Amino acid sequence: MAVKFGKQLQVVETPIPGMIVLELPVHGDARGWFKENWQREKMTALGLEDFGPVQNNISFNDAVGTTRGIHAEPWDKWVSVATGRIFGAWVDLREGQSFGTVFTIELDPSRAIFVPRGVGNSYQTLEPDTAYTYLVNDHWSPDATYSFLNLADETAAIDWPIPLVEVEISEKDKHHPRLAAVIPIAPRKTLVLGANGQLGLALRAALGDAAHIEYATRTDLDLADARLGTARRWRDYGTIINAGAYTSVDLAEAPDGRREAWVANAEGPARLARIATENGITLVHVSSDYVFDGTADRPYREEDALAPLGVYGQTKAAGDVAVATAPRHYILRTSWVIGEGKNFVRTMATLAERGIDPKVVDDQTGRLTFTDDIARAIVHLLASEAPFGVYNVTGSGEPATWADIARAVFSTIGHDPTRITGVSTAEYFAAATAPVSPRPANSMLSLDRILATGFTPSEQFAALRDYLS
Repeated sequence: MAVKFGKQLQVVETPIPGMIVLELPVHGDARGWFKENWQREKMTALGLEDFGPVQNNISFNDAVGTTRGIHAEPWDKWVSVATGRIFGAWVDLREGQSFGTVFTIELDPSRAIFVPRGVGNSYQTLEPDTAYTYLVNDHWSPDATYSFLNLADETAAIDWPIPLVEVEISEKDKHHPRLAAVIPIAPRKTLVLGANGQLGLALRAALGDAAHIEYATRTDLDLADARLGTARRWRDYGTIINAGAYTSVDLAEAPDGRREAWVANAEGPARLARIATENGITLVHVSSDYVFDGTADRPYREEDALAPLGVYGQTKAAGDVAVATAPRHYILRTSWVIGEGKNFVRTMATLAERGIDPKVVDDQTGRLTFTDDIARAIVHLLASEAPFGVYNVTGSGEPATWADIARAVFSTIGHDPTRITGVSTAEYFAAATAPVSPRPANSMLSLDRILATGFTPSEQFAALRDYLS
């Protein structure tokens, strides 16, 4: 059969999610033909994922009817034909609603197909001397998880052009299970770091205990370990959520704290960014309003220049820059975070109950951010496949000072808010004997970008009332 010349490069959807056929332009004359089998710029422009191939394999088949079994591997494949023609059959063997979906099509040099991770792949040659080629984005490993389906499975009911009884099939392929007995390929894993921190606990509540969700503490996985790159089979992971950080802003001004802050907030994220880049992982990282100097007369936007005042802010800014080098990244900038454990709101509530009338800073302006809102925003960005980049995530509503927040706490739990005395930051820290980190006076962050994705942050004072109740 002659190669089909003159096609336009175009995408054809299939019933299997994520799997697409590409019609390829082939240019030829009496001497032969030429095609661009994989052209990253053109194909990603059509919506194909830049799946990062690392290996190119060729299977040569000299006889018509050569039939290869239905194998599903934990990597993506770009399948095409260099010479000859095949009948290709694909069966979705991934966990989920599309499990068992079948798609078949003939491939010649003018047609290719992108096969997502976990979709079973097989073919039958229709011409002699057929060269079947495939690019893959991982190296074969005995530690990887594979799945297989019998070529003759009655549920898939593949209509092979040449009956299976007339072709040679390997012994292994003959004994693969029917669909009812197939072990589905699980989704790529999600790893949550800092799992016992206040955001980590909120993420546990939001993500649950599905088999593909892993939670790790610093004891389980130390970002300072130079061997981090080999600590896991990272190709099995699709998402890393870095919920851990060094957050003692004043201790970061001291020598020991400075070192710890740089390791946790800058060096660790840089290592994660390298791992994410090398393995096609989406990296989610949580940042802070402290990356800005707080001198703006408006809420800070995501693209505003970084200008941290103290060591903590400097380490967070460095972490942001490092994480942004990963092609697939979400950086969530927050302010005034409240979750489980010791925090400003709990402290104010305790003082109110003990009859103490505190002095609270009234020249810093921002909005509270509750950890369940941050967790909800992370889930939203991942599920909606929002454009990668930086997003501000705080509570919504009018700006407030720390003194305003303290008064709201007192009022909500039935105490007189006038017991709060507002003071300046300079007055508050006037008697401090240890180093104090400079605070941004304006911690307001613009929410326009996260709102445009369809996410609705909680109103800060409504969330405060819910938290205290």
